[in-house]
Amino acid sequence: MAAAADRSAARERSITAGLGHRDEPGDLREHGGAPDAAGVILLGCCAAWALISAAGREGRPEGVLLAVLAVAAGYACGRICGSLLPVAGTAVAAAGALALAVAEQHGAVTGLGPAPSGHAGSAAALLVLSAGAACCAAAAVRPPAARLLLWLAAVAAAGTALAWGSASGFVAATGVILCALAAGRTHRRLPALAGFAVAAALVAGASWAMAVDALPRWFTGPFEDRLGADRMLLWQDAADLARAHPVLGAGPDRFGELSPAAQLSLVPEGSPHSAALQQAAEQGLVGVLLLGALYCWMLYGLWRSPRPTPVVLSAGAALTALAALATLGDALSLTPVTAGAGLLAGLAMARPAPESSAPAMA
Repeated sequence: MAAAADRSAARERSITAGLGHRDEPGDLREHGGAPDAAGVILLGCCAAWALISAAGREGRPEGVLLAVLAVAAGYACGRICGSLLPVAGTAVAAAGALALAVAEQHGAVTGLGPAPSGHAGSAAALLVLSAGAACCAAAAVRPPAARLLLWLAAVAAAGTALAWGSASGFVAATGVILCALAAGRTHRRLPALAGFAVAAALVAGASWAMAVDALPRWFTGPFEDRLGADRMLLWQDAADLARAHPVLGAGPDRFGELSPAAQLSLVPEGSPHSAALQQAAEQGLVGVLLLGALYCWMLYGLWRSPRPTPVVLSAGAALTALAALATLGDALSLTPVTAGAGLLAGLAMARPAPESSAPAMA
C-alpha cells in the first residue's frame, strides 16, 4: 500500500509539473546539439549560396561572407560567455551595444560628408540589442537592486533612441521591454516564439507588398510617407530585379549599380534599405529563404534553450525587433549589429556551467 501511494504521489507531481511547463525544454537537454548543428549547416549554406550567386558575374560576395562570419563569431562568443558568466556576460553585452550605438551615432553626426542613411538604422538596431540584453540579464539576476538597475539600463536604451529622434528605434526597444515584462509571467515559450515568427513574416510580407504596389493607397500611404519616396523607389527597383532574376538574383553587392533610383540618388546608395528585398534582388528566392531560415534557427534554438523562459522570450523579442528594423531599413549594414545578434542568441541559448547556474536562474 505504501509503495502504491508513493507511485501515485510521484505521478501527481509529474502531471502538475507538466501542466505548468509543458513545453519547457527539460526533456530536450540531452539533444542540445541539434540547434548548433542546424546553425552550422545554415551558415555554411548562406556562404556557399553567396559564392554561387556571384559566380560568372561581377558579384562581390565578400560582404555576405563577412556577415556570416560575424554571426558565427558572435554566437560562439555568446555560448562561451553565457556558460561561464550567464548574467554578467549579458549585462556587459548590453553596455557594449549601447556604447557602440553612441559611437555610431557620433560618427554619423560629426562626419565630414552627409551621413549614410544606414547609420541611423544601425544605431537603432544596436540600441534594440542593448535593451534586449539588459532585459535578459534582468530576468536572470536574483538581487532586486541589480534587477532594477538592469531594467533602468533597458529603459535608458529606449530613451536614447527617443532623444536621437529615432521613432522606429524607440518603438522597437519599448516593444522589447514590454515583451520582457510580460515574459516574466509566461510559462509556455513556444506560443510566444511562434507569435514572434508570425510578426516578422507579416513585416516582411508587407514590405514586399508595398514594393510591388499590391496594397491600396489608403493603407500604405502613411507608411510610405514615413519611409520616404526615395526608399519606395529603391524598393521598387529591388522588386524588379528580383522578378528579373528570381533564382540566382542579380549577384551580391550589385544593387547599387543596377538600380536606377540608386544611381540618381544624391547620396550614393548600395542597398534598398531592406534586408529582405536586398536578398531577393541580389541572391534571389533562395537567398530570401536562407535569411528567413537563419531567423527561424535562432527561434528554434531559443525554444530548445535550457535558460529560463523569461530570458529566452526577452532575447526572442529583441531579435524579432531587429528583424523588423532590418526589413524596413538598413539595420544590418554594420558588422557589429550582425555580430551582436549572434552574441545575444548565443547568450540566450547557452547552458550555464554548474558553478554559475544557480545565480543565473530566475
